[in-house]
Amino acid sequence: METLKLDIRKSGIAISDAMKQQALEAASLLYSGKGEGNDFLGWVNLPSSITDEELDKINATAARLREKADLIICIGIGGSYLGAKAVLEAMSNPFRFLHKNDTCPTVVFAGQNISEDYTYQLLEASKEHSIAAIVISKSGTTTEPAIAFRLIKSEIEKRYGKEEAAQRIVAITDKARGALKTQADNEGYTSFVIPDNVGGRFSVLTPVGLLPLAAAGIDIRALVRGAQAMEQATAPDVDFDHNPAAIYATTRYQLYKSGKKVEILGSYEPRLQYVNEWWKQLYGESEGKDGKGIFPTSVTLTADLHSMGQYIQQGERTLFETIISVAAPTHHVTIEGDEANLDGLNFLAGRRISEVNAKAELGVQLAHVDGGVPNIRIEIPEVNAEVIGSLLYFFEKACGISGYLLGVNPFNQPGVEAYKKNMFALLNKPGYEEESKAILARL
Repeated sequence: METLKLDIRKSGIAISDAMKQQALEAASLLYSGKGEGNDFLGWVNLPSSITDEELDKINATAARLREKADLIICIGIGGSYLGAKAVLEAMSNPFRFLHKNDTCPTVVFAGQNISEDYTYQLLEASKEHSIAAIVISKSGTTTEPAIAFRLIKSEIEKRYGKEEAAQRIVAITDKARGALKTQADNEGYTSFVIPDNVGGRFSVLTPVGLLPLAAAGIDIRALVRGAQAMEQATAPDVDFDHNPAAIYATTRYQLYKSGKKVEILGSYEPRLQYVNEWWKQLYGESEGKDGKGIFPTSVTLTADLHSMGQYIQQGERTLFETIISVAAPTHHVTIEGDEANLDGLNFLAGRRISEVNAKAELGVQLAHVDGGVPNIRIEIPEVNAEVIGSLLYFFEKACGISGYLLGVNPFNQPGVEAYKKNMFALLNKPGYEEESKAILARL
């Protein structure tokens, strides 16, 4: 099954042979390991390296958690959270909480913020449920998830005792070191490894993403199968004109060089909203450094046409858009006729809602292109686990190529540490005494 079609005809970009060669050279760095950040390239061949035994272990652990709990709290931040959240939202019925016969556990997220109200409300809501936890952190000391894990671990131990708690808590962490690894060993938690050579924002196809998704009942084998297909479709022996990741990376790079500094990712399927959020971290953290990079933002359509639509149509012409278009909906709803026709919609009677949505998408594309907004279109056949796995790997591969075209290290994030130093100084963390004095003097 073809899981993705890329259309750049409305982008206004013509890719020269020299530019194609430059892109293929950038792509080759992902395989040769000669580019910057080469110690974080484990994701490149990750899909094809995942074994049935690994998936069996993940599924078995997920089954145990499902047997013990009807609410599974997944604790993590950034790449340890957004990948699983993106797939879960894409694959879930947004109204499942209204279905009384739904027996699959609910997976919720914690540790992705430091909101006291969010934490309180989660702990209060969990009192009505049998709970388990998946905690994800390479170090175990990242502030947001570490705070959340302290509280949730305490709640589980109070309810069930330490021995049973060890059966309800799973750690995904470093293979050999770190606070969470030590704690998992001491407490007897089942644990999975975050590979050393896979950065957080590229980790959705490791246990970081696969275990929470399996716990939620998602078919992770299909997810991996889709990623494997895209790995083959973007392999180093695929020529440029048939390599969607290379084409996407090159098109957006040329748009950037022409003055388009903002990329809007959008979709007319609201289930893909968190794919947008995952994509924003992937590209923002990978490209935004050294004073360079496209600013990634997103919209959910058609809703945001009634809010952001005016700016996109007539605002500053520094942006372009990439639209994920879903060819076929999962369900069938037909618009009915109405005798009074007060809303004037009888001309749509007998048509499917998806037909109206598709015409809105086409009409918006034409209007935005006419308004000076280049358009890249990514069509997926439907929303299922295999297609989403393919889409995620497509974006990952294109991101690696994009970073190298841009001339940055796509796999580090040195700027992320700046806020942490200030926060620790303001909190008077031991070891930050001099920083505390300096920052208080500034304030």
